[in-house]
Amino acid sequence: MAVLFIGVLMGAMDIAILGPAIPAIREAFDLDDRLVSWVFSVWVLANLVSVPIMTKLADRVGRKRMYLLDVALFGLGSLTVALSPSFTVLLVGRAMQGMAAAGIFPVAASVVGAIIPMERRGRAFGLLGSVFGIAFIIGPILAGIMLSLGWRWLYLTNVPIALLVLILGWRILPATRDNQSQPLDWKGLLSLGGILLCLAYALSVFDTTDVSGSLTSWRVLSALLAAVVLVPVFISVERRAADPVLRLELFRNRQVALASVNAIGAGINEAAFIFFPTVVVLAHGVSTSQAAFMLLPMMVAVALGSPVAGRLLDRTGSKMIVLASNSLLVLGMLGVATSPSSAAVFYMGSSMIGLGMAGLLGSSLNYILIHEARKQEKAISQGLITLNISVGQLFSAAAVGAVAASAETPLEGYGNAFMLIVVITIVVTSVSFLLRNRSEEQTAIRNHEAR
Repeated sequence: MAVLFIGVLMGAMDIAILGPAIPAIREAFDLDDRLVSWVFSVWVLANLVSVPIMTKLADRVGRKRMYLLDVALFGLGSLTVALSPSFTVLLVGRAMQGMAAAGIFPVAASVVGAIIPMERRGRAFGLLGSVFGIAFIIGPILAGIMLSLGWRWLYLTNVPIALLVLILGWRILPATRDNQSQPLDWKGLLSLGGILLCLAYALSVFDTTDVSGSLTSWRVLSALLAAVVLVPVFISVERRAADPVLRLELFRNRQVALASVNAIGAGINEAAFIFFPTVVVLAHGVSTSQAAFMLLPMMVAVALGSPVAGRLLDRTGSKMIVLASNSLLVLGMLGVATSPSSAAVFYMGSSMIGLGMAGLLGSSLNYILIHEARKQEKAISQGLITLNISVGQLFSAAAVGAVAASAETPLEGYGNAFMLIVVITIVVTSVSFLLRNRSEEQTAIRNHEAR
C-alpha cells in the first residue's frame, strides 16, 4: 500500500502544482493565454485516450508490470518537461505524463482489488483516495518553495520519486496477471480511443463565452460528428471481439450502470472546483493567493474524509456511502451557489463538498466496480470509473463557463451554474437508491469471490 500510495501521490501532485507553475512557464516561453492553456489540455487529451489502453494492457500483461511501466513513463515525461528547450518538447512531456497518469491510479486500485482481503478493501480504497486531498494541501506550498529555484525543479523532483517507486515496487508488489489466450482487441482500443479523443478535443476547444459560435464551428462540429460515427463502429467491433476492451454486457449490470452515473456526477461536481477561486475573489475581494488558502478546508475534508469513508464502507456497504456523499454534495453546492458572499457558508459548504467527493471518489465507486467486474477485467473496470469522471469534468467545465457567461454579472452566473449542478446531483442521488443494500451486496461479493 505504501508503494501504491507514493506512486498515486506523485501523479496527483502533478495536477496540484500546475496552477502555480503556469505563470512561470508562460514567461519562460513567452506564451499567450491560448497557447499556455495547452499545458493542461494536452495532459487531459492524452490522459483520457490512454485510460482504456493502459488498463486493458494491465489486465493482459500484468498489473504490477503496467503500474511500474506507467511510473517509469511518468518519470520520463517529467524529465522531458524539466529539460524542455522549447514549448513543443514541453507539450510532448506533458502528454507522456497524461498517458502515464491514466494508468497509475486505476491500475493501483485494481491491485488493491486483487491482493487486499474483501473485509479491508474499503479502507484501502479510502487510503488511495485521500492522496488527492493531501496533494492539493501540500502541492501549492511545495510549489511556492520550489519556484524560488525555478519552475523546472517542480518536475525534476518527480524523477527520484519515480525511481524510488520502481525499485520498491519491483521488490515488493506481487505479480497479478490473468492468463488469456485471446488476441488483444486492438480495433476496440483504437475505436474507443478515437471516440474519447474527438470528445475531449471538441470540449477543449469549446469557447464558453461564445456558445452558438462554438457549436457551429467546424472544429467542434467535425470532432463531435467523428465521435458519433465511431460509436456504432466501436459497438460492432466489441460484439465480435474474443476479448473486448469493454464487455457490452457489463453495462447491463445495474450496479455498474449506477456507479457510472455517479462517476459522471462526481466529475461534474469536481470540475466546479476550478471556478471556486474566481468565485471567492469576486465575492470577498481577496487576492488569488488568499483565495487558494480559503479552499484549504475543502482539501482537508477530502484528505480526512476518504479514509473514514473507506472504513465505513467495509461496515455499511456502498449504497449508504454513495447516498450520504451525494447528499453532502447537494447541500454544500447549494450553500456555495446561494450565499457565496458569506465566508462561514462558503467554508461549511466547501467542506461538505470535500467530504462528499471523498466518499465517492475515494472508495465507494471503485468498490462497486471491483466486485462486479470479472477477475480478468479488474483494471479496465477501474478505468471505466476514471473515464466517466473525466467525461463529467469535461462537460461541467464547458457548461459552467457557458452558464456563467450568459448572466448579467459573473457572480450571478456562477451561482446559476452551481444551481444547475445541484439539480443534476439531486437526480443522480435519486437513482442511487436503486443500488443494492448491504446484505444484497455482501451476498453478491461472496458469490463473486467464490467464482
